Amino acid sequence: MKKTYYPTIKETLYHEKMSNGLNVYLMPKDGFTKTYGLFSTRFGSIDRSFIPLGETDLITVPDGVAHFLEHKMFDMEDGDASEKFAALGASSNAFTSHSRTAYLFNTAANVDECTELLLDFVQELNVTPESIEKEKGIINQEIGMYNDDPDWRGYFGAISNLYHNHPVRIDIAGTVETVAEIDYDILQKCYHTFYHPSNMMLFVSGNFDPEHLMSIVRDNQAKKDFNDMPPIVRGDHNEPETIFKAYEENEMDVTMTKVNVAIKVNNVPESPEEKLKRQLSFYIFMDMLFSKSSDLRDEWTKKGLINDSFFTNFSQERDFSHIIFAGDSPKPEELLSYIHKLIEDIPHMTLDEEAFNRMKRNNIGTLIGFFNSVETIASLFSQYYLEGINLFDLFEAYQALTIDDIKNILPLFCKDLTSNFIVRPLKDNA
Repeated sequence: MKKTYYPTIKETLYHEKMSNGLNVYLMPKDGFTKTYGLFSTRFGSIDRSFIPLGETDLITVPDGVAHFLEHKMFDMEDGDASEKFAALGASSNAFTSHSRTAYLFNTAANVDECTELLLDFVQELNVTPESIEKEKGIINQEIGMYNDDPDWRGYFGAISNLYHNHPVRIDIAGTVETVAEIDYDILQKCYHTFYHPSNMMLFVSGNFDPEHLMSIVRDNQAKKDFNDMPPIVRGDHNEPETIFKAYEENEMDVTMTKVNVAIKVNNVPESPEEKLKRQLSFYIFMDMLFSKSSDLRDEWTKKGLINDSFFTNFSQERDFSHIIFAGDSPKPEELLSYIHKLIEDIPHMTLDEEAFNRMKRNNIGTLIGFFNSVETIASLFSQYYLEGINLFDLFEAYQALTIDDIKNILPLFCKDLTSNFIVRPLKDNA
């Protein structure tokens, strides 16, 4: 077991790679009462084209299958995993993103038992054709709930309009039509391809003895048999660089118009180091523009264009990235005009080095603060790990950023790669 101390934040990380390929990371937190475990796999909603384990040809599975499988993993041969966690005094949950699925527990007691339970229920698939059909109704209700959420419809609608073929354009849960296509054979192929230990990682942070807990994990994995796993082959999305649609609007039951403007960012860097540099550069620049103390945010607020709902975001995962501006506005057309003008101006913008240094310090401070939450640490570590990045490297990466790195991302704000999605009040409500 490898032990690494990080003096910047006074934290120690323990790591061991099991003989079956599973990477295990433990970060004890002295003085904490809670322990949080996260078991993640590189399998998300965009993984719909791949060569199944033991086969030679690419297949395409229905949209939403990773999320569907997440739901069914809690079925155990002798009961429901969430009920077993509750009996141990722990809470449990799971989530699916575009590029990963993760299972978790949160507890103040029985850490050994919870860790073993987390490993056991995720490392065995127990589904029947009957239980799959029953689950479809539950998933469809969830899809309907998101479709009825104006904030989600606006946000996801803008992102969806950026892409022609990339599956990020489809809701993580899929559609009612694609969920209907999921069957026992499809779930088995996805599970055996993507849930091999070598494609997964376990992260536990909180109140425990790392030497003892690692021995628990080691013994648990030694009892299980896994075949050797060749590298997973995923299909190409064949995504053009252009956007799919520049404008769309819907009417929903809202009191104020919701404005969403998204920008497609092509050519995601291949190296983890360059991906991280681009991501952190975007974080700092967007804070320079629209942090709570920024002049631009203050100006737009005073003009009545935006309110506290307004936010910006840069998303970057395995092979896609995009920028979004979103919020409620009493003056949607005027806000759109201001956002578009800003996007045109950004590539020629002169940057304030003092503001850059201030935002860099703020971001480093925020990152340090994240380590006060076992939930946030686990989620961030897993997210970055599956992108080939060590969370602890962010400190050095932030420190190394220069204002020239920010200048390098400015041309990526491209008006020709911009899509707008507007959610307006129903005409009867207007």
